[in-house]
Amino acid sequence: MSIKQNLETIKESLPGNVTLIAVSKTKPVQEIMEAYDAGQRDFGENKVQEMTDKWEQMPTDVLWHMIGHLQRNKVKYIAPYVHLIHAVDSLKLLKEINKQAQKNNRIINCLLQVYIAKEETKFGLEPEEVTQILESDDFKSFKHIRITGLMGMATFTQNSSQIEREFQFLKSFFDQLKHKYGMSALSIGMSGDYHLAIKHGSTLVRIGSAIFGERNYN
Repeated sequence: MSIKQNLETIKESLPGNVTLIAVSKTKPVQEIMEAYDAGQRDFGENKVQEMTDKWEQMPTDVLWHMIGHLQRNKVKYIAPYVHLIHAVDSLKLLKEINKQAQKNNRIINCLLQVYIAKEETKFGLEPEEVTQILESDDFKSFKHIRITGLMGMATFTQNSSQIEREFQFLKSFFDQLKHKYGMSALSIGMSGDYHLAIKHGSTLVRIGSAIFGERNYN
């Protein structure tokens, strides 16, 4: 199956309210352009340098999603163009995003990453930390960021009932917050579990290998 065929198959299976983010990390611009030519506009990267290199080479209407862990000292490189930062996991990072967005005269959309997995290697905030950030005076002073929702990564496991429990937990937390804080986006689900994620209210699915084939580990 070609990249175009893979994209078409996936898009046919998605409800109208779900945005597909094609995870293009490690993939060359030539392959990403195949997806672009097939109509795909949202692309996800997890490394700042790689995303910036691709941004410079790709058409200007691409919407770039930073889906990986973001270090504060790297924010300035993506602030001019990033569409959505998915994995915001501290007030300090938000402060830096706000600062760099202000320099670029932009408002940058962000998701707060909530820790839902049973794995030490995953990043994220505990639910009470999310509330503390949203209620903090610091956060209320930020004029150049918009928190549009939450993001979570399930445990890497074949146990679908565990994944469902984790997604359900995040969805119920999202439902508690969305009206009060004007949230609309829930970013859960990847190539292996996006059908479950959609069942539990995902509005953004991050799919790579099901579009581009297995990842290049280079």
